Amino acid sequence: MIQAFQKDDVLLADIQNHEGREGFRLWWLGQSGFLLQFGEEYVLFDPYLSDSLTEKYAQTDKPHVRMTERVVAPEKLGFVDIVTSSHNHTDHLDAPTLAPIFVEPKPRTQFVLPEANRYFACERVGINANIPTGLTGNDNVRVFDFQFHAIPTAHNALETDENGHHKFLSYVVKFGDFCVYHSGDTLLYDGLIEKLKPFHIDVALLPINGNRPERRVAGNMNGREAAQCAKEIGAKWVIPHHFEMFEFNTASPDEFVAQCEKLGQNYRVLRAGERFDFPL
Repeated sequence: MIQAFQKDDVLLADIQNHEGREGFRLWWLGQSGFLLQFGEEYVLFDPYLSDSLTEKYAQTDKPHVRMTERVVAPEKLGFVDIVTSSHNHTDHLDAPTLAPIFVEPKPRTQFVLPEANRYFACERVGINANIPTGLTGNDNVRVFDFQFHAIPTAHNALETDENGHHKFLSYVVKFGDFCVYHSGDTLLYDGLIEKLKPFHIDVALLPINGNRPERRVAGNMNGREAAQCAKEIGAKWVIPHHFEMFEFNTASPDEFVAQCEKLGQNYRVLRAGERFDFPL
């Protein structure tokens, strides 16, 4: 089992210590989960903080063997202001992770997700269907101090429901003078670079585990593609995700690192529970 950089009370103390901090901070929580702190507000992107998939697939031909230890119990994150889900796959919409956060949330805690998945997500998490802010591709909405821009993603295709709402999204989030892109899960499809380049992204959070149809899982960018994407959109920094969670669906960050260095792209590979400060 890969040990977290920091976890539980040590991680929470780091999250809640704002002394002398300017700009914003990010913590990688494992898989595609990140916590963003700006001022006194927190955005929790696509958290997976349980063993639900390991338990579900334990006796099947596709076991989800966990690689990295959990960094924090979800019931400790009730202080967050905004929670996102990019799509309805369990590692991005996990009931055992999300339900405790919404049991006793801050009175104003918001849930941002694809409109196409509203009723499915609410039934899974056990919340009222009028709670989430639902988006489709190219929508934008302000939630507190954060402007969310929804970007359609291909996992593996640009799918919509019967009403034309995109089932898979990523989020460009603008706040203060800053901009972060959380990709969710996506391939590097034609048109994605053009959609992202105008935002002048400070930090791009991109998947690196690749596309392996033989494993019967939807695909993502690989490390080389993630580095190339970050460079082409002009991201000041790129941080990889979607690796070192499940043995059957991971990738070494070595290819990502090598391509970033070849391209002169600033990058940081985090350990679970590790913090990234912007600006440095």
